[in-house]
Amino acid sequence: MSSKLKKEIFEWVKTIAVALVLAGIITSVVAPTIVSGESMYPTLKDKDYLFVNKLSYKTKDPKRGDIIVFKTDLVDYESGKKKDLVKRVIALPGEHLVIKDNQVIIDGKVLKEDYIHDAYTDGDIDIIVPENHIFAMGDNRPNSGDSRQVNLGPINEDEIIGKVVVRLYPFNTIGTVK
Repeated sequence: MSSKLKKEIFEWVKTIAVALVLAGIITSVVAPTIVSGESMYPTLKDKDYLFVNKLSYKTKDPKRGDIIVFKTDLVDYESGKKKDLVKRVIALPGEHLVIKDNQVIIDGKVLKEDYIHDAYTDGDIDIIVPENHIFAMGDNRPNSGDSRQVNLGPINEDEIIGKVVVRLYPFNTIGTVK
């Protein structure tokens, strides 16, 4: 084998190794996810392709209004795998949350929610959000399985995968997500 061919092979191996290392670094920081369903409409739509910042909550706590992805014990009937959900942070640890008469009230103040699909938030909730937990709901309240349901409840912060930061698809909606 000629030295020129050896050099060329070495360069290819080096390029592939660098690409694999970069891919590993990127996937430890950013995770892709696809929205399944209409629970976050109008903010997010079914089949939106998102990037999630996995480091968002390593140094700071979730904030009200953040859109997050988190692990659940809920099972997707098609795949048989546990579901990750995309929802909005509504209440934080230690806050008194009341959902009554279609209003969301936190520590005695009605939450202003101009992002929701409908002014209607069903449920009869009166809780203090436990420490290290958040209360999350979809923006399309009538069509969202979220912390209001007994089988989900408040979300342990350890189950949060990260904060949704960018929508990549559909292409005409590329940009940050709020």
